[in-house]
Amino acid sequence: MQRPEWLKVKVSQEELKMMQHFLKDMSLNTVCQSADCPNIGECFARKTATFMIMGSVCTRGCRFCAVDKGCPEPLDEDEPRRVAEAARKLGLKHAVITCVTRDDIPDGGALHFAKTVEELRKIPNLSIEVLVSDFKGNDDSIKTVVKAHPDVINHNVETVPRLYYRVRPQANYQRSLNLLKRVKELDDSIYTKSGIMVGLGETEEEVISVMKDLLEINCDMMTIGQYLQPSKKHIDVVEYITPERFERYKKIGYDLGFKYIASGPLVRSSYHAGEAMGHV
Repeated sequence: MQRPEWLKVKVSQEELKMMQHFLKDMSLNTVCQSADCPNIGECFARKTATFMIMGSVCTRGCRFCAVDKGCPEPLDEDEPRRVAEAARKLGLKHAVITCVTRDDIPDGGALHFAKTVEELRKIPNLSIEVLVSDFKGNDDSIKTVVKAHPDVINHNVETVPRLYYRVRPQANYQRSLNLLKRVKELDDSIYTKSGIMVGLGETEEEVISVMKDLLEINCDMMTIGQYLQPSKKHIDVVEYITPERFERYKKIGYDLGFKYIASGPLVRSSYHAGEAMGHV
């Protein structure tokens, strides 16, 4: 299936290489690179990136994701400091930290997240957003991240419940909802955020149902973007959603009660994430 014009983006190779060299020098990973994000050119040109901690190898095999799968390396204890140093050098006003899923670690890497937030807190006037795994539903892990008190805790449900068995068979829709719900129960001053990909065969009614499920657990923000197949080994795109329908989803989301909703073909979890802080 050929990609429509609205999904074609231009990338400045010069600016791309500058950020790649910077990140390599800092020994840091980004989801921008590992997940083949279509916005990498724009974000790297603006000197922003979503740092991906705990390595570059994921313990799960989600069928939509380009991140490498396998047996990860041990945690790098100096990584939280380097993330903060990179954020300071880049002059970030809003830092987004995500991770590979680390089912091999008892706490799923929650303490490593907390240490990274602690280091970032040393930077004045910086808001912090973490995009976490589901920690297998471990309540102690959720408490560890909440106690670190990032400004936003994001966890993506990724798709509608009916498609979980095909898209992310090692995950559980209700478990993901429960994580977001638990964050609010522990500290309702932390904003919660979630997102889905569309174009995987879901219906509009199913998308709206996910919106309602998220609002039921007091989720503040939501992102909706087009799924793009990273390679032939990954799950197929069923449909390219038009910009008009994305706009309709955005309107529906606001009408239902989200504080902030980003909906568009190239929208990703952390795309222009700092802008959301001005709406909530």
